[in-house]
Amino acid sequence: MAESNGGGEKTEKPTAKRLEKATEDGDILQSRDLGTALVVLAGVVWLAVSGPMIMDALQHMLISALRFGHEDVVDFAPADRGATLLSGLLVPVGGVMLATIAAAIAAPAMLGSLGFRAKAFQPKPSKLNPAKGLKRMFGTHGLIELAKSIAKVGVLGPLGVWLVWSQLAEVSTLGSSDLAGALGKVGAIFIHTCLVMAGGLFLIAAIDVPSQFLQRSKRLAMSKQDIKDEHKESEGSPELKGQIRRRQFETLSASARKAVEEASVVLMNPTHFAVALRYQPGRDGAPVVVARGRDEMALAIRDLADAHQVPVLQYPALTRAIYFTSRVGQLVDEQLYVAVATILAFVFRVEHKMASEMDRPFIDLPDDMLFDAEGRKSGKGEGR
Repeated sequence: MAESNGGGEKTEKPTAKRLEKATEDGDILQSRDLGTALVVLAGVVWLAVSGPMIMDALQHMLISALRFGHEDVVDFAPADRGATLLSGLLVPVGGVMLATIAAAIAAPAMLGSLGFRAKAFQPKPSKLNPAKGLKRMFGTHGLIELAKSIAKVGVLGPLGVWLVWSQLAEVSTLGSSDLAGALGKVGAIFIHTCLVMAGGLFLIAAIDVPSQFLQRSKRLAMSKQDIKDEHKESEGSPELKGQIRRRQFETLSASARKAVEEASVVLMNPTHFAVALRYQPGRDGAPVVVARGRDEMALAIRDLADAHQVPVLQYPALTRAIYFTSRVGQLVDEQLYVAVATILAFVFRVEHKMASEMDRPFIDLPDDMLFDAEGRKSGKGEGR
């Protein structure tokens, strides 16, 4: 049974990996109301800026359309005539389109959701499930959408009534004005109305964006078990690591396994490199490298050493120096004799209960015996 604060309860925030996968699948933070507000505002601002240009273009188009010459009657081409008349509107009207397209792109960019995701266009059978459709309609999501719709009516409705009421007196005087003045007043009323309505849309968006954020966070929330499973998947479960170690152990030849079993000490770095050393007075004139490996092979050597109670010590710099200067079956480099002898003496004292881990010696190596993980001479020692 799951604990009250863990198990299957989605009480944890989504991890970066879960957020990334959700984004790839098309589950992104988005707000239609924010997009609508930005598109309306961008269109209105462009109309306000380019209004005189549009009116001039319309006037020129109307005058040109009402003028007919001899060539228009003799060689009339409707398509060419229409293209010529509409070309004057290309810049002002095209500007409105570009402004609204830019606003539509800006909305997801503001929410950090801009980008193309192929998985978002893939058909989802769950969307065709009537039961899930009803759940969306009458569930939490449906209630939130209903509340947003009511808020839109509650905000935009009174705004519309107020705008109409406040402009009645001015509208009633349009009949007594000249055409140019009347058109100017109509344009000003239209721009003012659209700007106020855009402000109302932004009020709705201010409610919608946090709502969408909370819904997405709830949708992607994880349980503690989910986080554990994700960590296992990322780092590799202990069972998988154990299998890798067993396979790596099996890759050690019989002679290598026997050599590690007879080793006097195994040096680690701490998990990337391992060297097994043997020194038996009367048999070896100097310490001999009986096994060496890196990464998983190093871990296999360490596990085998632990299984046969061979001392394992972590000396990163010394381990790398032996690994890169000696092969299996060779004596350690003469420049490392003192360091290795010091460690072997420490191991001897520990085995005979004459020293403890607290007495581990500090090892100092010559500069030309210092290597990095790639085998390049680093010139910086690490001591232990």
